[in-house]
Amino acid sequence: MISNFKLTPLVDAKFITTARASYEQDGVAKEWEVVEAHDSVAILIYHREKQSFLLVKQFRPAVYLQNREGMTVELCAGIVDKQMSLAQIAQEEIEEECGYRVPLALVEKITAFYASVGFAGSRQTLYYAEVDSTMQVSEGGGIEGEQIEVVTLPIAKAKAMLFDESIVKTSGLMFAFMWWFEQKGYPPKEL
Repeated sequence: MISNFKLTPLVDAKFITTARASYEQDGVAKEWEVVEAHDSVAILIYHREKQSFLLVKQFRPAVYLQNREGMTVELCAGIVDKQMSLAQIAQEEIEEECGYRVPLALVEKITAFYASVGFAGSRQTLYYAEVDSTMQVSEGGGIEGEQIEVVTLPIAKAKAMLFDESIVKTSGLMFAFMWWFEQKGYPPKEL
């Protein structure tokens, strides 16, 4: 339950910097408000035995401003703020958020893209990993006070979720599902 929600000016930010960009485009002076933010990784996790995706549900203050609920269903993800490869950061996030220890060789890069291009333009690298019960080392849930709920979504319900506007989700999650159905061929294509 959320209470006493308020906005205050950002001072001594740890993860983003706000700024006004001034520039000329075709000789015309322009200004734009921007946010410098960390790049990130996101991972589509498929649980083979459960024939389900593992997603995370968590509170997002920016979403709360829009719908007064603030809960989102997302891919497992994290910011790039360590001296590690992107795949290693993805591997670490899978364990921290979802509780599965996945060998680095099984963390497959899908692609990278830019998110929030209207104000931030940070780059997100999308990965894929398959897990099974032998890889589970904890219940997940994040670290340092994160309140992350691991959500199991059967593949049979994933396509419907894509178009269910009542579920707050990211475009990266939607793209990852579309990639999975196209590239992985699950469920098996009919002959």
